[in-house]
Amino acid sequence: MKASSENKTTSSKPTSKDDGVITAAAEKRKKLRRIAIKTRKLSSQIFSGSYHSAFKGRGISFSEVREYQYGDDIRSIDWNVTARHDKPYIKVYEEERELTMVLLIDVSQSSFFGTQNEFKNHIIAEISGVLAFSAITNNDKVGVIFFSDKIEKFIPPKKGKTHILRIISEIYDFHPTHTGTSITEALKYFNNVIKKKSIAFLVSDFMNTGFDDALKIAGKRHDLIGLHVYDEREAVLPDMGLAKITDAETLKEMWIDTSDRRVRDNYAKWFYENQKQLKTLFGKSGSDLVSIRTDESYIIALMNMFKRREMKR
Repeated sequence: MKASSENKTTSSKPTSKDDGVITAAAEKRKKLRRIAIKTRKLSSQIFSGSYHSAFKGRGISFSEVREYQYGDDIRSIDWNVTARHDKPYIKVYEEERELTMVLLIDVSQSSFFGTQNEFKNHIIAEISGVLAFSAITNNDKVGVIFFSDKIEKFIPPKKGKTHILRIISEIYDFHPTHTGTSITEALKYFNNVIKKKSIAFLVSDFMNTGFDDALKIAGKRHDLIGLHVYDEREAVLPDMGLAKITDAETLKEMWIDTSDRRVRDNYAKWFYENQKQLKTLFGKSGSDLVSIRTDESYIIALMNMFKRREMKR
């Protein structure tokens, strides 16, 4: 678990409790502002075009008639208008979008963990922000379902920059009432409240099992993508001697001998097998799965996902 490094500065003057609250609130606002700026910039410079290509609208509708320009498809010429004006005009069509994107975000206690640069929930906040800004740039609606082992909060799909900033703020600083994880509950709730086919990103560390049936149903109804966010120490156990391990969700403690090579090998094997089963499960449901390690670039992972989907279309 990453250690905290608060209160680095010292002062000769005594500080009141209110001063501490104000400082914490100001620091939170600064962090949220940094995330908002970073995610908006990434979306506008990198992701919005890829998002548009990967998630097509519902069809094509007539937009306008304009004069023919060099390079236009002659099959689009409007012969009636051309005859009236004695010069070529073409019909212009545009994609009907009005898509809905829903972020299903795991806020269970295990997401508040990190041994590298960031906690998992901070990476989840950035990824969600990038996806949300990409959606509104393409005139799509965005909604969020926060879940632990129950539905913690539902933000109905809407458009607009203010709505997205609220979502990012909620994601970054959400405090769940429960500690466990139930992906089944999240998917069931999602299927019940979102009736129309939508784009759905299930963002979790997937420290949960038994959601096979719910995933199959959601995969048939919606365009579902799983984003598996994990920390390096969840995949590889270092040699650090006898160590006490605490389950973040159940608070159950146990001692393990990490100097034992067999313990480390079994730990890595468990993670590999879990990853393999997860990919198979998503594949059978007709959904995509992307794995993102907290100390690696989620930009590359998302871009590769967008490219794969674009090539399939």
